[in-house]
Formats: sequence, C-alpha cells, structure tokens
Amino acid sequence: MQNHTELLQTLLKNRGIEKVEETEIFLNPDYERDFHDPFKMHDMEKACVRIFEAIEAEEKIMIYADYDCDGIPGAVILQDLFKKIDYKNFQIYLPQRNSEGYGLNLGAVKEFAEKGIKLLITIDLGITAVAEVAQAEADGMDVIITDHHIPLETLPHAYAILNPKQKNDNYPEKMLCGAGVIFKLVQGFIKKYGEFYKIKEGSEKWMLDMAGLATLSDMVPLTGENRAIAYFGLKVLRKSPRPGLQKLLAKMNIEERYLTEDDIGFMVVPKLNAASRMDNPMRAFELLATDDEVEAGILTNHLSKINDERKLIVASIMREVKKKFETRVIKEVIVVGNPAWRVGVLGLVAGKLSDEYQKPVFVWGKDENDMIKGSCRSPGSISIVELMIKNKDSFLEYGGHELAGGFTADSDKIHFLEEILSESLRTILKEVPKDGPLDNPLLHKEGVGGGDLELSLVDVNMKNWREIEKLAPFGIGNPKPIFLFKNVRIENIKKFGKNGSGEHLEITFSDASENKQNKAKGISFFSGHDSFEVPLSEGINVDLLATFDLSRFRGREELRLRIIEIS
Repeated sequence: MQNHTELLQTLLKNRGIEKVEETEIFLNPDYERDFHDPFKMHDMEKACVRIFEAIEAEEKIMIYADYDCDGIPGAVILQDLFKKIDYKNFQIYLPQRNSEGYGLNLGAVKEFAEKGIKLLITIDLGITAVAEVAQAEADGMDVIITDHHIPLETLPHAYAILNPKQKNDNYPEKMLCGAGVIFKLVQGFIKKYGEFYKIKEGSEKWMLDMAGLATLSDMVPLTGENRAIAYFGLKVLRKSPRPGLQKLLAKMNIEERYLTEDDIGFMVVPKLNAASRMDNPMRAFELLATDDEVEAGILTNHLSKINDERKLIVASIMREVKKKFETRVIKEVIVVGNPAWRVGVLGLVAGKLSDEYQKPVFVWGKDENDMIKGSCRSPGSISIVELMIKNKDSFLEYGGHELAGGFTADSDKIHFLEEILSESLRTILKEVPKDGPLDNPLLHKEGVGGGDLELSLVDVNMKNWREIEKLAPFGIGNPKPIFLFKNVRIENIKKFGKNGSGEHLEITFSDASENKQNKAKGISFFSGHDSFEVPLSEGINVDLLATFDLSRFRGREELRLRIIEIS
C-alpha cells in the first residue's frame, strides 16, 4: 500500500475517509468493484425482459425523457443501446419546458396511444405520474418508469419501476441521477441479453460519458457508485468520439483530453440546458446523439447563440429582483416572481439568489398556458422537496430533490406562499437541538464546510496540486478542498475580461517569510474591489480562503488560486 502525503491524508480525513480500505476505494475507483450488480435494483429483471419482448415483437417503443442535462444524456444512452442491437422502431420524446413543463403529461400519453406505442419508458421522471401512467395502461401501453426523484405515498401502477429511492428497493446506491438509473438498466440488459445480440461484454462503458455528464450536472453526491460513474465518465468524455461533444468543446476552447468537472458544470451544461430554456430540448439531444460533423457544427453555433440570449434575460431578471429587495424584508424563505418572467430560466435565478442569501428560494413566472410555474433551490441546509411536501396544500404540483425542485401554484395562493413557507421553516428550526443536526429529513447537511487546512503560499505548487487532484472529480459530497492563507499581502490587482470588460479580478498575493517572497496568483470571476468582506487595495494584509486551480488557457499550464473569500 503506497504511503500518502500528510496533505492528502488530512484532506481524506476531512471527508471521513481514514481506513486503508476506504482510502483505496476512494483514490482508485475500479469498474468491477465499484459498480453494483444492476439486478439488485427492484424490478430490473422485469424491465429487461419487457424491453427484450418489445424488441422481439417489433413493438413501437417511446422513450420519454426529461428536458434537462440528466434526462437528455439518459435518452442518448438508451438510443445507443438500441443502435447497438440495430432496433429502429422507437422514438424519443422530450417535453417542452415552457408549455408542457416537467414530467409525464396526459396530452402526450394520448398522442402516443394514437401512434400505436406499446411500451413507454420514462427517464428522470414519472415517479409521481399516477394519473398519466393509469391513462397509458388503459390505452394498452406498458410503462417502465426510470427515475431518481423522491416517491410520494402512492406509486404509479406501472409495469416496472426502477428507482433506488423506493421503499422496497435494496439497491446499495440510493443517490443515482436519472441517467445513472438508465445506465444501470442498459448495463443489466447487456448482462442478460448481450450474448444473444452479439454485444461485446463491457460495451456499456462507452456510454459512461453520458452517465458521467449527467452525474456531474445533476447535483447528486459524488460518493460511492456515483463517484465511480463520474470518475470513469470523465475518462470516457476525454476520449469521446461524439462529434457534437467535440464541436461544443472546440467552440469553447476546451481541449477534450483535459476536460474537467468545472468545464462541464460551468461551460458545457449551461449550453445544453439553453435548448430547453430558450428553444426546443431536442436540439441538445441531437447535438449529443448525432454522428454528423456538419449537423454538430450547426447545432453547436445555435446553442451558443441562445445561451448568450439566456444570460441577458437572467441578468435582467436579477436586476429586477434586486430592485424589489430594496423595499422589502428578507424572510426565512424567499418567494419572488413576475408573470412576465420566462419560466425556463427561473431555476438559474433561484440558484443565484439561494447562493447569495443562503436561504431557500422559490421563483415563479407564467407559462404559455397562463399557469403559474416556478423553480426552487436550497443552499444545502434545508431539503427543498421536504419543505414542499410539508406545505403541499400551497401547490397544485411539486417535485424534486433536496437541493432543487419545481412547482405549479394557484394564482390566488402564490402571494401567500412566502409567509406560509417561512412560518413552516421557523417551526422546523425551533425543533432543532442546539448541538447539531437532527435526523429530520428537512435538514440536509452538505459535505466539508469552511476551510480544509491552513497553508502558506509556498505550498501553492504542482506537487501539492497533483495530490489534491487525486480526490477529483469534485462536487456535492466531495467539495474542492478549501485552504486558508493567513496574513498575506495584496501585491497587485488587475482587472480582466472578454473584450476588455474588466468583470473579473486577478490578484497577486505574497508573503514575506525568511526574507524571501513567495507569491501566488489568485483569480475571482465576476468580482470587483468591493465584492469581499474587506474592500481591496494594494499593499494591505488579508486572510484568504481559496481553492487550487490549474488553468490550461491557450495550451499553457498555470497553477493559481480560485478566490472564495478575502477578509
């Protein structure tokens, strides 16, 4: 067993990993060891057999996937399987975010019946669709639900339900994302019927790029099997032959072989999600699924353009919100909305506000059917879906998980929602013991908080970066290590940005120890001199909280710090 450096041991300990065996599993993911047997999932056998029967009988299959960066990669995975066995009698359906909204809808189900669909497979949705599944079954369709959202008391009467969060499910990894669940279905199908269809064992590994993309984008904890999916998913993404992915990365000047989880979260996912927010989600699916270089180029340009438009809309809503907040008291839960706001971008607004105010945030607008629809986000301390379940009478529809959700509300009730949710949260918080978290499902504790370790600027070097990198990929449940640098001097402050916009900061820090100056460069995006606890100026001494950041801009490696706070 190799000896790990003190730095790495401390970081592992902070993540609750101290035993030799746990350390080995965490640092060296292994496909055979870390991926559970798919048949441990309830109804897996039943789902695989039903798909096999549908293929053999040449039945029409409909894949109904959510419109975001979990459902869409999931649909690509299932299409990849059908391509491998040369099955063509299937269609993909992605609901329109602005008109149909999240989930299975009755209009679509009736349309499928008219088309003669015999098997309906959902991806990343359907666990609460009791009426819609009943309609499908009445119309002669079998429904296989694959989902990861929290089930309600009554489950839909589907042919098979794959969801590790079901009460009767013994699958070891409860926190798979939607594409993770569909990956397990494909893995199970290949294990059972691979020989019959002459599919090579392990062929599903090439689909890990899509499962990894979704796992990194969908705010699920990157521990256990999810860590293995994200780890191997990134490895496959860096070699992915998909023309759409290659064109998209090239457009953003990201070198495919060095792709990181940050590139995915901050660059790739927003462009893919722009399709459903601003246009048609099928454009994102087509980009990921196409084999055609020309189509990939056209779709990449289109998604880049509408993503730029999306940014302008979000910025405009944020300005409006800030103006509203000048004259109102900020309560325990923030509810804000305007019928004119575009429903598709409200999750982004809710996320930004939740990060800034560290409170649960509900943001609403009106959809194309004149319904009040919204998105909600939690800063991590409260389970947003449990908060909605506790106040279900305030919503017409709701769903989601701990950190993110969506809802539909009555126009008469929306204006009372903030008071009702805030009162509910006040009651919950009164019940919390002073010495720590309860096993109350409403309280959701995230990862490692604050700083991991105190370092000095001399420690900002490639040797330490290589050690930190062993913990990647980072995300929920495995946050990037944060370091405290005490009493460092601000040597230089420089503004930079696209076309000389100056919206970002580059700061050179130094410490004068043992008569030699150690220096390190730190960057902070979308920040100014007054964005931190202390106003910045050259020559002052400060405490710095930061993460390590390796930039490969224009092919040049540069180790720097990503600033979190300066005080």
